[in-house]
Formats: sequence, structure tokens, C-alpha cells
Amino acid sequence: MSDWQMNLNLARSILGLLLLCVAGMFAFFAALANEPAAQKTATGKTGNVFRDCPDCPEMVMLPQGRFVMGAPPGEEERENVMDYFRGHSVPQHLVTIRYRLAIAKFDVTRDEYAQFVAETNRPDPDSCYGPDESGRESDKKGANWHSPGFPQTGKDPVVCVNWDDAQAYVAWLGAKAGHVYRLPTEAEWEYAARAGTTTARYGSDRPAELCRYINHADLEFSELHPHESGVNRECRDGFAFTSPVGSFPPNQFGLYDMLGNVWQWTGDCWNDNYKGAQSDGSSWQSGECGRRVVRGGAYSNIPGLVRAAVRNRPKSSGRDHSGGFRVARTLP
Repeated sequence: MSDWQMNLNLARSILGLLLLCVAGMFAFFAALANEPAAQKTATGKTGNVFRDCPDCPEMVMLPQGRFVMGAPPGEEERENVMDYFRGHSVPQHLVTIRYRLAIAKFDVTRDEYAQFVAETNRPDPDSCYGPDESGRESDKKGANWHSPGFPQTGKDPVVCVNWDDAQAYVAWLGAKAGHVYRLPTEAEWEYAARAGTTTARYGSDRPAELCRYINHADLEFSELHPHESGVNRECRDGFAFTSPVGSFPPNQFGLYDMLGNVWQWTGDCWNDNYKGAQSDGSSWQSGECGRRVVRGGAYSNIPGLVRAAVRNRPKSSGRDHSGGFRVARTLP
């Protein structure tokens, strides 16, 4: 092959590489231009954590994916779960989250809820369900979200809020932020809580190690509530009541306090089990809708109730010393 032919072939190769680079750049900028507007305005850049306004909650963008929802055979027996809570997290079923979903990094705090109350002039409730000095629980007159019967900081999760309170909060937040906020569906909540794990908890399942990951009924709690049975006597988590959000390590999705601290309201009506449940992550709006599903367990619950699969069924009108919520948002 002559020198000029070799030079011609080399020039053609270089030209081909330049054309590929130019095409790649066009594809990149086209994809950037077509990026969903909600994500760009929410984050300012592509990322997994954003706020929709300076004092809006931090939201974590979750990966799309699938998971097995519910308790596997033998888990409730192994965890010594009381009869009231058994048999409601079956049958296990596959759920696929095909849409872009964001969940709040933290539970709604007292300070955040106080801002909502101040801006909407929402009246204080006149009672909240909680324990007395003997440990017996009842509807306590005069208790409410800023006076639940135990000390809290502004960074602690708000409690003594019912389902209607939570719905009013997300409506107010949506109007403030210019985006639709809501309570997570039950399936979304469990997907977020498991964060890709298949064990009972996203941290450790060993009683001696639970205090590293979750605020639950441990030795700290037991000393103030000596009549409570089934508490974890193998460790101390440092809190006898609620803890400021973020006091414990996040799960694998970067979400804090998905287990323990406070029960969290979801958008779903109560059904006794998962027979007939949807598989697409949507909210279950049939069943006993006077009761709504709460998930995650609380500071006052024994380890067997602080698991990813546990479900509870309070009345939607009820306010409880261990009940709070976090927010969710579907992204375009």
C-alpha cells in the first residue's frame, strides 16, 4: 500500500471518530433537554436528594424496582409476635414500582408541623391516646401534638396526629411547594423501608444490635415503663421516648427512622391480609376505610413489632402518642 493510501485511510478513521464524538454530544444534550422538568426544577441537577422549596422536606428519589411484600413463613413465630398482629402480612406477593418515586428522608417533625398549624390556624385537638403512670393506655384529655405527655424537641417526629391531620398537612405542603405531595402507599412504604433487603429489618435482627439501628422498647424504655413485657433487655438505644429524626443510621436508600420511633400513616384502607392486593405499588382504596394502615413500629414497641412487614389498623380519626407520618411524591 502506498504512502498516500495509508494517509487517506488514517484521515478517514480520524474523521469517523470525530463524527461519532459529535453524535454522542448531540445525544447527551438532547437527553439533558428532555430530562423531566420536575426533576430539574426540584433538584437543580440530576441527583437523589432534593427540596422543592427552602423549608420543604428533603426528599430522596428511590430507584425503580420490584420486591417481595409481606412476611415470609416463620417470621412471626420466630419474632414472638402477638396474635393481634399475626396473619395480616400474607400472602407474600411481588410488587413492581415502575414510576419515579420520592419519599421524605425524615418523618415530619414538630417544628415542621408547627409551621403548618401556624399558617393554617388549625385548632389543637383536645385529646390523644397514650399511657398513664401505670402504663395503661387511654384517651388522655388535654394531650395533643405539642403536649403528648413526654418531652420532645422541635426535631422530634410529630405525634398525636390522625390521618386527617396528615392529609391536611400534605395538601398545605403541596400548595406551598407547587407540587402534589401525599402519604406513601403501603406498598411504597414497605419498598422504601426494605431498601433492597429481605430480612425482618434493614439493619440487624439480633436483639443486642437493634439499639444501633432503631428506637424501640429497650432497657431505656423499660426503666420508665417497668410493667411492659417483651421489651428488649439486651441493649440501650439512648431514648425512652421519641428521638430527634436522624438519630440512627439510615437504611440502604438513605431514609431515616423507617423502623421505630413512630408509626407512620399510609394512604391505604385497612384489609385483613394481602389477598387481592395490587402489584403495582398503588394505594388500596377499598376495604375498611374508617381504619388506615400504619407501618414501622414505634419507640414503645417490642422488637417483634418493629419490622418491615408489620401492619397496624388504627381508626383514621385516632391520635396516638406513638403515631406520626412522612410524605411522598410521584415524579413525572
